[in-house]
This record gives sequence, structure tokens and C-alpha cells, in this order.
Amino acid sequence: MSRSRSEPAAEQATLRPDDHADAPSGGSDPVQPALGPVGWMRWGWRQLTSMRTALVLLLLLAIAAVPGSLVPQRSADPNGVTQYYADNPDLAPILDNLSMFDVYTSPWFSAIYILLFISLIGCVIPRTRHHAKALRAKPPRTPARLSRLDDHRTASVPVPAGADTAAAADEAVSLAEAQLRRSGYRVERYDARGRLSVSAERGYARETGNLVFHGALVGVLIAVGVGGGFTYTGQSVIVEDDTFVNTMLDYASFNPGRFVDTDGLSPYALTLDEFEVTYEPAGSTAAGQAGDFSANLTVRNGDDTSAESVRVNHPVDIDGDRVYLMGNGYAPTITVRDADGEIVFSESVPFLPQDTNMTSLGVIKVPDGLPDQLGMTAFFYPTQFELPSGAFTSAYPALVNPVMTINVYAGDLGIDDGTPRSVYTLDPTDMTQLAGRGVDEPALELAPGDTAQLPDGLGTVTFENESPVGAEGYEESVKRFVSLSIHRDVGAPWVLAFAVLATLGLLAGLFVPRRRMWVTATARDGSVDLEYAGLARGEDPTLAAAVDKLAASHEAAVRERVSAERTDAAASTPDTPKVD
Repeated sequence: MSRSRSEPAAEQATLRPDDHADAPSGGSDPVQPALGPVGWMRWGWRQLTSMRTALVLLLLLAIAAVPGSLVPQRSADPNGVTQYYADNPDLAPILDNLSMFDVYTSPWFSAIYILLFISLIGCVIPRTRHHAKALRAKPPRTPARLSRLDDHRTASVPVPAGADTAAAADEAVSLAEAQLRRSGYRVERYDARGRLSVSAERGYARETGNLVFHGALVGVLIAVGVGGGFTYTGQSVIVEDDTFVNTMLDYASFNPGRFVDTDGLSPYALTLDEFEVTYEPAGSTAAGQAGDFSANLTVRNGDDTSAESVRVNHPVDIDGDRVYLMGNGYAPTITVRDADGEIVFSESVPFLPQDTNMTSLGVIKVPDGLPDQLGMTAFFYPTQFELPSGAFTSAYPALVNPVMTINVYAGDLGIDDGTPRSVYTLDPTDMTQLAGRGVDEPALELAPGDTAQLPDGLGTVTFENESPVGAEGYEESVKRFVSLSIHRDVGAPWVLAFAVLATLGLLAGLFVPRRRMWVTATARDGSVDLEYAGLARGEDPTLAAAVDKLAASHEAAVRERVSAERTDAAASTPDTPKVD
């Protein structure tokens, strides 16, 4: 026998379990049911596949990508990583241990990436099944009391005396059904106990857009993950008149994906014919600033030869590869001869710019041909200018007064033991300085075409002049070099397609209103009572206006139909004959 609610609470409490929250004093504390391993796994899966977790992981992924834009990455800028080590010898090892130089392949970034991938799939699949089921379902039945809804309107349309009000109500519902269907609603008619109604629903594109958005995010993750395995990025330096061949030997650095076949690279060659650059003239407001850069290349791809121009932000596409212009500088041609006049070194050496006026630093290494290995660090000044301290700098980036100063070292270059050494740095640890600041012999100072004697009678060094015979000035006296980045990204088109799809889905999810509308028609004596109501499924500030518009247009259509039927009835009534 059940007890009534009026019985004393203490008496009811005696019937409750000992661990109930309202149990009498002295009872045991509430006991949670034991989940067990399967229960904990199910709980963890539900937490991981919730939309809240997916949003948190997406935010974490965006935050985790920030260090990749603050710290140079080995995959894109290996020279920058080397320079970062030189500039921050204490901080760089710590960042390296945290994988800050390889953010996008680090374990912690990959963990967030994979968890986000799983979370999105776990969110999208159940919601897609539920949405597909909802698309096939009929709109819900008309509520019994539409007046309880906030957006509710009523109207009454009189019908002619003697007219069939039930037929008029049926006609009104048919008009509403046709009107709502034209407006993009899915409609269903319900008739019960003399109350005729139509139920309409629209806005499923909102949930479709949400699903498309999340599905497109999954597509982006797949395109980035799988496409990254077939992507490679390489850097190469080309001096004017030199040729780069797309093989591993000609790359200064190369970062392939795990599925890249390094023996199957596209067979093409690039020759740098000329590097063109213009500078703002001295005396102007922006004196020395570069205008337009252009690397003019001859491209040989199989039997085809073409002329291409690579500029900043204007890459060239070659057989699926994109060639970007990353940097440029001067490449003075240096010739070293031994004491007998025999050439032991003759190359155009790229000098790395150190400031906006192209003050450049270069390293020359002569491992063979002389009694000792020879190393030289040289500064190149396109327009030499002496500071009050006595040091040199460049006052203008163009070749107005080009001068090179050279510090000379002799000893062990450290390359015989197989240890990799950068061509842009010189380690003088096991070498003796023969000329330059800090020793008795001053640094060698050369202009294009000059030759200087090396210390200790080792030979000579010549700064070659590349200008044609008889040319005036120094405009063509020094070669230029360009730094090119060659990039192949198989997944980029797919990422773009999924990104566009995600944007379209997001717009649909944000701006398509989800709403339900109902119209009822009840036959009365001499009139048809109409009710209109709307219900928003989410935020919909335009719902009230939509209900007003529906009510106004539908009521007008019903009145017009009733008026037309009244006119037809009058026209069909025979005239009464006159009696004289």
C-alpha cells in the first residue's frame, strides 16, 4: 500500500535506504556504484567525444601552433635554427628538448592532433545518424494549446451565410500548407476533432551546416596528416650563371615527408641568368629600400626550356613543385693562388647580408693546395663607409664603392674527421690568425679586380671583377645569389577544398534559422477561426516577424478565397422575374 505525501517526513525517512541523503542520523554515507574497467572506458569515451572536449582540443591545437611562428623550425628554416643556437646558446638546448624547433612533428602536438581527430569523428558520426533520422521524420503534431507559445497570432474570417464553414476551414489549411511549402518548410497536415491544422518545420540546413563544418575539419586533419607524408621542402642557393638540378646533391637542406621517394624527384634544372633589384636613390625619403626583386631563371624540364621570373610572393610552378624566392645577396668571386701562382681555389662565395644596406659576411675555406689549410672570414661592403670608431659599414645596398676586408686563419679547418661543418661559419679554435684585428698584420682590403699577398708567403688572393672589359662603374662587378625554397604540398588543394566547405557549413550553421510553424483552422457558425504560432529551435530574432508575415499573407489569401466564392455563388443564383 502506498503512503500519502501528508505522512510525517520522519516516518517516510524510515523507509529509505541507509545510504540515502535524507536517511535518519546514524545511516551510512551515500555509496556510488562501482563503474569497473568497462564503465570507466565508456565514461572516458563519452568525455572525449563530447563537443565541449572537441572545442577545447581545437583551442589547444591553435595555442600549440603558436611557438611554430615564434621560433624557427627545422623543416622550414634550418639556417635560422643554427643562427638561433648561435644567438641563444643557453636557451636553445632547452627549447630543443621541448621540441620547439620541430613543433608540428613533436609528440605533444601530435597527441593533441590525434585526440582532436578522434573527438571530432566521435562527435560527427552519432550526430549524422541522428540528423539523417530526423530528416526522414514528419514534422511534430500541432500542440493542443498554441496560445502558450510566445509568438502566437489569431484571426477570424467570416463566411457567407449558408456556406459550408467546414469546407472553408479545410480550404484555409490547404492554403497554409501550400504557402509554407513554397517558403521552404517541410509540412504535414493533421486533422483531429474538427480542428484542422498544418505543422511545418524548416532549418535542418543549420544542423547540416554544423555537421558539414565538423566533417570538413576532419577532412582538413586527414589532408594535413596524410598529405604531409608526401610533402617536401628544400632550400638551395644559386649564384648567377650557375645551375641547380632537382636532386638531393644540389639541396642545401631538404626535409621530406615519410612517404617521399627522394630518388624520384621531378627531373628539372634551374639556371639563374640574372637577379634584378632596384633601390630607392640616395637622398630620397626611403633611400636604400629595395623596390622589386626578380630572379630570372631558365627552366629545363625534359625537352622543354622556358624563361621564368620568381619574385617575392609570386612563386613559379614547375612540374608540381612551387619555387619561392626567399632571400638574396652578393656572391663575390674569390681566387686563391699558391706561392707558385697555381690556382687552388676559385669560386663565387655567397655572403650573408647582415643589415638592410647589405653589409655581408662570408667564409672562404681552402682545404688543399697550400702548406696549411686556410680559412678566411670576409666582410663585403657594397658602398664602403668608415664610422667614427674606424670600423667599416655599408652606407647603401647597391654597388657604389664595393670593398672587401678579409681576416686570414691557417691551421685545421676541422673537416677531415668527417664532422659536418656549415659553409657559412668558420671555427678558428685550432687555427692561427695571420691577418686581421687582434694581430700585427692588418686585414686584407680589396676592391673588385684587386689582388693581395697572403701572409707568410702563402700566395695571393684576388677579388675578381665580373664587369665586362671597358665597363664604367661597379654595377656588374660582383655576382648576386638567390636563396630558393622548393616546396611540394600534395595535400594543399584538399586542405583548401575542405576549408571552403567548412566555411560554407559554418555560415549555414550561424545564419540559417531553425523554426517550427503551425496554422490551425476551426469552423465556427458563420466564420473560420485561424491560429498562427511559431517556435524557434535556438536563437531566432526574426521569428516574430516571420509569424506576422505568415499570418498577414495567409489571412489575406483566405479572405480573398472566401470573397471569390461569395461572388461565384451570387453569379450562379438566377434572377427573380418581375411581376407587372
